[in-house]
Amino acid sequence: MSRSFVPSPNIARLKESATLAVAAKARSLRAQGIPVIDLGAGEPDFDTPAFIREAAAAAVEAGATRYTATEGIPALREAIAADANRLLPAGATPFTAAEVVVSNGSKQSLFNACMACFGPGDEVLVPTPSWMSYYEMLELARATAVPVFGHAERGLKVTAEELEAAATPRTRGVMLNSPCNPTGAVYSREELEAILALADRHGWWVISDEIYLRIAYDAPATSALQLAPARDRLILVNGVAKAYAMTGWRIGWAIAPVAVAKAMTSVQSHTTSNPAAVSQHAALAALTRVDEANAAIDTMVRAFHSRRDAVLDALGTARSLAVHPAGAFYLYLDVSSFGGEDPGAKFAAALLDTHQVAVVPGSAFLTPHWIRASYATTEAIAVDGVQRIVRLLTAGA
Repeated sequence: MSRSFVPSPNIARLKESATLAVAAKARSLRAQGIPVIDLGAGEPDFDTPAFIREAAAAAVEAGATRYTATEGIPALREAIAADANRLLPAGATPFTAAEVVVSNGSKQSLFNACMACFGPGDEVLVPTPSWMSYYEMLELARATAVPVFGHAERGLKVTAEELEAAATPRTRGVMLNSPCNPTGAVYSREELEAILALADRHGWWVISDEIYLRIAYDAPATSALQLAPARDRLILVNGVAKAYAMTGWRIGWAIAPVAVAKAMTSVQSHTTSNPAAVSQHAALAALTRVDEANAAIDTMVRAFHSRRDAVLDALGTARSLAVHPAGAFYLYLDVSSFGGEDPGAKFAAALLDTHQVAVVPGSAFLTPHWIRASYATTEAIAVDGVQRIVRLLTAGA
């Protein structure tokens, strides 16, 4: 007799990743011969730079095919610490490899941080809209995510005052992300400084997800490392996925106080253990061959900048409905005029059915009146997709 599967309480409330669901549907339609423009992707469309690929091939031939230390090879951890030290203000104590844990992508680093720092009864403030996985990671840690909603006139960013108003005696931390996914907004130095000062006063953990830090257009994005009053409650998360076009290599890291780094290493030792050895050597080349890496990043960011400007132009009069994307590679658009209880989902479904464009509905980021479109594709495709978005938005308004 067959019995139906009943999920355990650990995962009963988890939601499917909306971005992965959109990508799957787009692939399915393409397999049926339907030419779909996929603006749901969250990864650069560039190849990993050749010097990184070549370093990985050389590492394999040199024997980088075995287990490594759970927290990553020493040379990579030292390179990550050195890279972070370039951001520190003058006179600050430099980071060491002991504060670095290398993981299977920044997503795992974020998960490890949540598991190590939060638990039942803890509340964590999440500026919203934000990447959907933050809420689910906190759920897995049995903590409570508290969405704090930003206002459209500020690019949906939240202020220190709004975070403080949402806090309770159970608040234990705040998740930061700048440049932001899904909006592309970038927190100014002053905005970030005020939030970090607030967290320091209350003794909150700050988990700062800076995976898009190098992808900024109007001005360089500011790292929490440059402003934090203290580092004893700060966990910085980054990786090679976005800036180095290395999404499939699955290398991310966390920089945290030594005791926290040890706890995160323990979590990782019982889940995935070490990241792939060859990927670690590829990341090592990315971080140590600085001139080559900077040239590749600059080329990619210039292309994204051009696409950003092109899709904003393609919006025409609808440009006022979009958050200004000062970083990352996303366009976040208010489609509330489309109507219904969940206009973003309604719009996304209609767009795919009638104009063959895949986008992510804003409900995935707890803001159902919006949609996210990625311009991590060729400029011509991105502009074509946005023009189709405008046609549907104009027809449905």
